[in-house]
Parts: sequence; structure tokens; C-alpha cells
Amino acid sequence: MTITAGIDIGTNSIKSVLFRIEEGAIEWLAKHTSRIRKRDPNQLAEEDYRWLLKKTDIDPEEVEYVATTGEGENVDFRTGHFYSMTTHARGASFLEPSARSLVDIGALHGRAISIDEHGKVLSYKMTSQCASGTGQFLENIARYLGVAQDEVGSLSLQADDPETVSSICAVLAETDVINMVSRGISSQNILKGIHLSMAGRLIKLLKAIKVRENTVLVTGGLAQDEGLCRALLEQASDQKLEVQIRSHIDSIYAGAAGAAIWGEFRHRKLKQAEASPLAA
Repeated sequence: MTITAGIDIGTNSIKSVLFRIEEGAIEWLAKHTSRIRKRDPNQLAEEDYRWLLKKTDIDPEEVEYVATTGEGENVDFRTGHFYSMTTHARGASFLEPSARSLVDIGALHGRAISIDEHGKVLSYKMTSQCASGTGQFLENIARYLGVAQDEVGSLSLQADDPETVSSICAVLAETDVINMVSRGISSQNILKGIHLSMAGRLIKLLKAIKVRENTVLVTGGLAQDEGLCRALLEQASDQKLEVQIRSHIDSIYAGAAGAAIWGEFRHRKLKQAEASPLAA
């Protein structure tokens, strides 16, 4: 039995999980999300980790591996660090075992990843750095429209005549939105248009890695945006990509969960190596 922690430090938030893993069975012990908001992410990561321990009444000595991912390579109490693509892939496989690909939508990037049944990365494709298909871009637009971030998805679903945003440049796309507002286009139709534009590019990424007829899990900070998930389904249909696109209630924790699982794997392999006669 191994208790392991996973900490995913992103651009805007930190996601942390605590697992108990025994003979392949994974038990959630605790999870936590914090917005960074100009705070020191490494210090905040430690505060969140202590919160997990306090919530579960677990002593730090009982945690055998603390795995970080994302921007967590400088966390001083970590045991090891894992590349975010591999942690999201493993976390997606854990959350949705039928998934053979995922769309990870973070604050600064979007990417499509093909995986096998064990959560191993087979291929991937990312949006360009300046593309207007990221969480930060959508957050900026919501702020301009005077809309709370957690209202974006439901407002998008209310659209009756979405306005197309065709620009792939975030700056030009924001200019398009300003023009839409001046023309009296509703927030609902603007947001749905943005969701369709973002979804269209993400579906093209899935096609680029040759995803065919399988389950796609949405992960990352925008996984709970129901408007974007609906737009992904619509764009998949329009682009004739026959896949099942799903989100999970814990999709935002995919990277942290994957880190914790990989941490347990590395810990187990190190123990086996130490116990081997060849190690003597």
C-alpha cells in the first residue's frame, strides 16, 4: 500500500490530489484546487499539500512519493517531477478507461493527445502559441463582457445565432469581440461563436493525430465549460469526426492524478531495484 500525492502547477491554478494505491486499486483520499492570483505558486503548492494532509489526518512521513507536474519542477518538497503530457495522458486513462485520446485545454495552450489503453502517449499535436484557443483568452473575453468565468458555459448554451470568430490571433480575435459588442451582438452569441472557433481548431488537432471512432476525454481548466464541450461535439459532427467527447467531474485533476499514479509506479520500481540482489 502506497500513499502518493500529485501536484499540478498551471498558469492560473494549482491542482493537488492524495491517493492510496494498493495492488493497482486507486483510492481518492483528498483533492484541492487553488487559484494562484499573483501568489508564489511554490509556496501555495506547499500550503495546498499541507491542507490535504490535515484533511485526511495523514502524517507527512506516511506519504511515500510527492509527484509534481506542469510548472512544479521547483517545488522543494517534491520527490520527483513528471512531464505534463504524460501525466495528463495517465490521468485521463484513470478517469475514463475507455478513452484513447484526450483534448487538454489549459490557460496557454490546447493539445490533442492519442493514448493507448495504459495511458501511454502515442502521438500529439498542439495549438500554436499565439492561437486564440486557450483558457486565458476566454477568461479575457469574459472579463471584457462582464461575465463571471463560471457563467460562460451556460450562457453559451443559450445562444440562438452565434457570431463567428475566425481570427487565430488572440489580439485580433479580441478586436473582433469589441466590434461585436458595438454592433449589439449578445454575450450569449459572442461566447458561443468563440467556443465554436476554439472547438474547430481542437477538432482539427484530433484529426491531425488520426483519432478515429473512440472516446475523447476533455481535460484541463476548461473541461467543466459545458458550452465548450457542446461546441466540441458540434464541430466533431461538422468535420465528420465520429468520436464520443466526454468530460469528467474530476477532469481538472487529470494532470495531478496522473502525477500521483506515476509517482507510485516510480516508487514501486525503486523499491524493487533496492531489493534486487544485483543492487547489493
